[in-house]
Amino acid sequence: MTTQTNGTATNKGDKFANMGAAAGGFVGGLAGSMAPPVTINVNRGSVPQQGGRPHAEALLPAPDFSSPALVRQYCNTLRAAGVALSIEVAMAAEIMQGILAAVPDPQGRAFGSRIRAQKVTRKMRKSADALRDAAKNAAACYSTFQQEFEEEINRVRHRARRPQRPQMNWDQQ
Repeated sequence: MTTQTNGTATNKGDKFANMGAAAGGFVGGLAGSMAPPVTINVNRGSVPQQGGRPHAEALLPAPDFSSPALVRQYCNTLRAAGVALSIEVAMAAEIMQGILAAVPDPQGRAFGSRIRAQKVTRKMRKSADALRDAAKNAAACYSTFQQEFEEEINRVRHRARRPQRPQMNWDQQ
């Protein structure tokens, strides 16, 4: 349905679309003035990338457990990768749910697409939770290693210490 306004034809649907855009601009401008500016720096490192993302071998060091330092390095790297991947997968689940919820429901049910989107993204959220649990278990692995092999670690630490230098005793003259 079109109406005449000042000699031009306008569509009523366009009028409401423009009001929504104006309200969105106002809310976005208001939120921008209330929120502090945020800068995100991403350091990809010097990992050669072929076609996008690195392979799994690039995420973790070689499984060489010949010293306590290498065990600690492997567990820390696994923990860091698990945390980073769990955050990325959780964000992907939110994005996927937003996109799938916007797809019209074929039966025309109210909130039908939202329910279907939640069913789909539930599995991705479980994946994010599993990655977070893997990070926790990697940290627990090194802690348990320290507890179980404390005697051997302390034996080697004792030998690795530098001998103390003789100190000057100024009281003896």
